[in-house]
Amino acid sequence: MSMRGLWKRFGEKIAVAGVNFDVPHGSFYGLVGPNGAGKTTALSMATGLLRPDFGTAHISGVDVWQQPAEAKRILGVLPDGVRLFDRLTGAQLITYAGLLRGMDRETVHARTEDLLVAMDLSDDRDKYVVDYSAGMTKKVGLACAMIHAPKLLVLDEPFESVDPVSAANIRDILHGYVAGGGSVIVSSHVMDLVQRMCSHVAIISNGHVLADGTVDEVRGSQSLEDRFVDLVGGRKEGEELSWLRHS
Repeated sequence: MSMRGLWKRFGEKIAVAGVNFDVPHGSFYGLVGPNGAGKTTALSMATGLLRPDFGTAHISGVDVWQQPAEAKRILGVLPDGVRLFDRLTGAQLITYAGLLRGMDRETVHARTEDLLVAMDLSDDRDKYVVDYSAGMTKKVGLACAMIHAPKLLVLDEPFESVDPVSAANIRDILHGYVAGGGSVIVSSHVMDLVQRMCSHVAIISNGHVLADGTVDEVRGSQSLEDRFVDLVGGRKEGEELSWLRHS
């Protein structure tokens, strides 16, 4: 995926101001930034969910906004905060996602069964998604994004509110997907997670990309968290809260 000059304004607020970066094929790419940095807005524009004011996004050479149907055939998206059809069971929701993609029922059935096993949802296949935990909901959403075997997965905060066991399971699935030739973009504000999981990273703040490249290139001799804080700023130094001392 490549993004060039993406801009988005909401009223007087410029949410994204000329974002440019490239996601190499076969990479695990982290997009990191503080809350309100423009991560979700940038990814929404890059995946056809939100029309940019200016700029372009391409996936394997396909223009997301000029060739939306072709782009979405090779793209899987897990948006943050978008409600699923949660009055369906887990198995029904994954099946529905496959049928919406125009896949034949036999293939959809086989892949649904595979995904339920991979996501450790087999025992909860007939439970309504509205009754799923946060981790289960993320996993069934990821299954829906993967059922058509896309070339690129774009995941917005996939680990937020997810328990450690579910998070480890999701990471294993994504690493297997990348090892098989897929590419992943994942947004997060958890630096340690991105440092351990991703091969490439872009740091975004106030709608601008401040640094991008391999994780080692971006962090240099520092931890990714320290490099992030240096670039973004905001660390407060001053008098400690003496009234919290008990000795």
